[in-house]
Amino acid sequence: MEQNVPYKIYLDESELPKAWYNLRADMKNKPAPLLNPGTLQPMTFDELTPVFCEDLVRQELDDTTRFFEIPEEIRQFYKMYRPSPLTRAYFLEKALGTPAKIYYKFEGNNTSGSHKLNSAVAQAYYAKKQGLRGVTTETGAGQWGTALSMACSYFGLDCQVYMVKVSYEQKPFRREVMRTYGASVTPSPSEGTAVGRKILQEHPGTSGSLGCAISEAVEAATSAPGYRYVLGSVLNQVLLHQSIIGLEAKAALDKYGVQPDIIIGCAGGGSNLGGLISPFMGEKIQGKADYRFIAVEPASCPSFTRGKYAYDFCDTGMVCPLSKMYTLGSGFIPSANHAGGLRYHGMSSVLSQLYHDGLMEARSVEQTKVFEAAQLFARVEGTLPAPESSHAIRAAIDEALRCKEAGEEKTILFGLTGTGYFDMTAYQKFNDGQMSDYIPTDEELAASLAKLPKVEA
Repeated sequence: MEQNVPYKIYLDESELPKAWYNLRADMKNKPAPLLNPGTLQPMTFDELTPVFCEDLVRQELDDTTRFFEIPEEIRQFYKMYRPSPLTRAYFLEKALGTPAKIYYKFEGNNTSGSHKLNSAVAQAYYAKKQGLRGVTTETGAGQWGTALSMACSYFGLDCQVYMVKVSYEQKPFRREVMRTYGASVTPSPSEGTAVGRKILQEHPGTSGSLGCAISEAVEAATSAPGYRYVLGSVLNQVLLHQSIIGLEAKAALDKYGVQPDIIIGCAGGGSNLGGLISPFMGEKIQGKADYRFIAVEPASCPSFTRGKYAYDFCDTGMVCPLSKMYTLGSGFIPSANHAGGLRYHGMSSVLSQLYHDGLMEARSVEQTKVFEAAQLFARVEGTLPAPESSHAIRAAIDEALRCKEAGEEKTILFGLTGTGYFDMTAYQKFNDGQMSDYIPTDEELAASLAKLPKVEA
């Protein structure tokens, strides 16, 4: 039975989850394995360890272990900013005049400003445990790069970040936070790697993409002894670490007897959405409860809603393994929209399988509508949301208004992945009426999808 719910629900430190939840263990249809691009056979442990840390590869390949114990050193680090608050959006409900009850899980209460730190500290921990000198990575809007620079600083590791060029230019202060924590930051694509030079030759003047930056980071890692590549989204291991979001959210709701009807998350590569929905989706798969899940993506990069479910390269340079996912083609470079963390051509194989199985919905939204929702949220709830998070806010508002029209008292939960204080260029464009909505044409997408690798089902 639902009780009177305070504006913010805090778990005690003692209630911090002691294990990550591996949703794959409960999935009836497991996500398809990563394929070696040369042999088209499933990637093995030995093939993945030259690129990724050994313990992370074990987590990546494990489809059967339901829970992974969180090492004590990581749990102690988590206590700096976790458990994170679950908030009842009373003021937003009032502004909308909706009978719906709206909750959001806020992940921006750390210096990185987002949920990305949950996996960054785990990946840095395993790199340090393996005795590595450092790690390389890519970052879009900069949240992941910022989080990883913090984690590497904590564990005494070198951190090399390839930042998507458009975000590097739009978000100079995010870049400076990374440098403050000791990371080196390179705009991607760059002249510093062979794959970067190749991309620049094929796409002169390109604003870059996450796929480009991944290619450069992988090349940098595999070219330097004592380095490995780490990724902030998409991979199974990342969704595993991010399950702490959903585990905490569910524990907080359970305290007050609240069961959500609709769970919403922004979708770029899948880290936030996958982490938020994990324990709830597990219950749905096991038949213990029923929830409606909505993935929200930008109309400028609509992997779920207009992509193809197929094997594709995870990166633009085609040096990474093949993943079966909803994709727009690894060569697709989205427009320079302001939700940099969602500008990825593909989607997590876990979320792709769930979507393919009909367990989750997806919708795409235009940039200006996203910022309209962000502005309303900032004015009534008092937090300036990140552009990525604002995609979920847009859908939550739309669902709450549908409840108003239908007179339904649904309970909505969404992920507020982070804050937008480093995204003021985007807010300036919106406030000045200079923001546009670019949507790729069917012809553009068809041209990109035509180049998908030929892999038999």
